[in-house]
Amino acid sequence: MSSLFFDNINNNPVIAAVNDAENLKKAIQSPSNIIFLLTGNIFNLSSMVEEIKKNNMEVYIHIDLIEGFSRDTVAIDYINNNIKPDGIITTKSNLVKYAKNIGLFAIQRLFLIDSLSLDTGIKAIKSIRPNAVEILPGVMPKVTKIIHEKTNIPIITGGLILDKTDVINSLKSGAIGISTSKEEIWYL
Repeated sequence: MSSLFFDNINNNPVIAAVNDAENLKKAIQSPSNIIFLLTGNIFNLSSMVEEIKKNNMEVYIHIDLIEGFSRDTVAIDYINNNIKPDGIITTKSNLVKYAKNIGLFAIQRLFLIDSLSLDTGIKAIKSIRPNAVEILPGVMPKVTKIIHEKTNIPIITGGLILDKTDVINSLKSGAIGISTSKEEIWYL
């Protein structure tokens, strides 16, 4: 499974992040190969994932943002066994570790606001070894480079990616891809 993620991101490093169910159709029609699903609930999640997969795209569910599920290992088991995404995204290291243990692709999302969160994030990445890391905000090429060099884990940048220059700077700093909800960037 992880090889498919890396093949797809190598072919197109722009990931469509969907934070509103109404934008799902637009993301499916975009040239992106991967969708980060940042919305949904216990009632519509399965149909959203089915629609994405029916269109031969990968889908990674941000489990911290899905309504109606607790943020624990039971929710991961249910989502993995019944909804069958390609992977999950979470800020919680214990859930990343659990997802990896059951063979689910796990992306650790890090919000970096200061030097302490950077140091703590690097320690967590080194300890847990997620399949990939998503850094927010994604417009910090120096920080992306530091994390890439210190962890050797594939990095995705997201948040505040406003234009082509931000995409290029992220990729030059060591990111393998960027995630964005800005539809115009999906078409770069």
